[in-house]
Amino acid sequence: MYLSRRLLALPLGLAATAAIGLVPGAAATGGPPGPAAAPGEPLSYVVNSATDPATLERVEAAAADAGGTVVATYPEIGVTVAHAADADFGDRLRAVPGVQSAGATRAAPLRSTAAEPEQGPREGRFRAYEDRGAAGAASAGAASAGARARTVPPEPLEADQWSLRVVRADRAHALATGSPDVTVGVLDNGVDDTHPDLAANFSAAQSADCVDGVADTTPGAWRPDPEGASAGHGTWVAGQIAAPRNGIGVAGVAPDVTVASIRTSAPGGGYIYAESAVCALVFAADHGIDIANMSFSMDPWHFVCADDPDQRAILDAVSRAGRHATGEGVLQVAAAGNGSRDLADPAFTDAESPTDGTPADRTVDPAECPVLPHMLPGVLSAASVGSEGLKSDHSDYGLGAIDVAAPGGDDYQIPDTPSKDPYVLSTWPGGTYASGPGTSAATAQVSGVAALLKSTHPYASPAKLSALLAAQADNPGCPEVYDPDGDGVENAVCEGDDRRNGFYGAGIADALDAVRR
Repeated sequence: MYLSRRLLALPLGLAATAAIGLVPGAAATGGPPGPAAAPGEPLSYVVNSATDPATLERVEAAAADAGGTVVATYPEIGVTVAHAADADFGDRLRAVPGVQSAGATRAAPLRSTAAEPEQGPREGRFRAYEDRGAAGAASAGAASAGARARTVPPEPLEADQWSLRVVRADRAHALATGSPDVTVGVLDNGVDDTHPDLAANFSAAQSADCVDGVADTTPGAWRPDPEGASAGHGTWVAGQIAAPRNGIGVAGVAPDVTVASIRTSAPGGGYIYAESAVCALVFAADHGIDIANMSFSMDPWHFVCADDPDQRAILDAVSRAGRHATGEGVLQVAAAGNGSRDLADPAFTDAESPTDGTPADRTVDPAECPVLPHMLPGVLSAASVGSEGLKSDHSDYGLGAIDVAAPGGDDYQIPDTPSKDPYVLSTWPGGTYASGPGTSAATAQVSGVAALLKSTHPYASPAKLSALLAAQADNPGCPEVYDPDGDGVENAVCEGDDRRNGFYGAGIADALDAVRR
């Protein structure tokens, strides 16, 4: 489920501000044990096994014997994706020699068109962005002593891009704007590569549709479904990363890097299931993606607990794909979530899972039941800040659960910009622009800074890039009292110090330092 949505767009040269219903990501674990689809309705399964050919052949044969259909097999990680209507399918596959886990990836049947559950959207506010041209935008600042800075003409809407200034990307661009040899894969609901502020930096050869668990590279398959939930989300994310400095609209944090689209959103509700994530991560690893931007959390279980066989299979499959991607040099950056939740709380009560079924309460310990993908080892977890650099009221937090922070907007932090828009402005399908809040935006900003780092350190491994991001981040430390709405009640408690804490992790990502070193 995407971690920010309901962004509303206006024509080229204009943008709308929508007061988005801040989505806490996919729901927590718990609820009914096993899938909730009616008997005889088909579900999708992941089967995780040893990687030797004999075991994989046994898995495929057993799936057929149980009435299933194998959709895809990823032999490098031992993950098989299958569809089956037999309620005993998971049990039968778990009994196959060499199988470590197997389970349904969803509660709703395949191709369900059930509406995505609402998360309390607020009344929308609309604000047009006039194309003011260079005179109305902020100019790029000077670089460090000894470096040769250049004048960077501002983009027409850049004056309202306060997010660039928080991560110091506007100043970084006076020194460097990233390398086209670096590709950021946007694992999302599709990217409109025909947008005039994205087309020049888009790589079709590194793009695909992975919704069904197998990569479809048919031209245009990676584009958003105009009827889908949050149809412009991926385009909005992509622009924050790599919109070029071309005199049109906005600028991305890394305006000369390459961006690709790996579509992961299922039809009908914007759900993101394990088979889509597995396909996307393996595709990214096999197609030269340097950074995977994952502005989502997994459906249908927000917290994924290994004591449930279905959830264990999801955790196993996505973990395998993530480890494979890391091993192939892909840095993964993921959204922390927008529920204002303390992810270090060992007794977290969730009432939202499964997101595609009937939710039920359960108490979980996030240390034992991670949120996918951002709490997996090796994945950078991005929290959100507003224009003043303070944690966004919506952002999830927790000592040990957050790695880095970046702009995601906040209603209580109003920027000193022409529009006073507290949200993050970016591209939207059809040559338009829109703004919205969320850790989805923070993830994109971190990915952009990581792309600048990869440009200046082309041989850096994912671990090295993560270390550089942390070392260069600017940490404001914990506020004495966190009361963004000013009602006299502390909204959240920050634990840690100015080196690492639960609000910002290592700190706010710094694009200027990324190009200096």
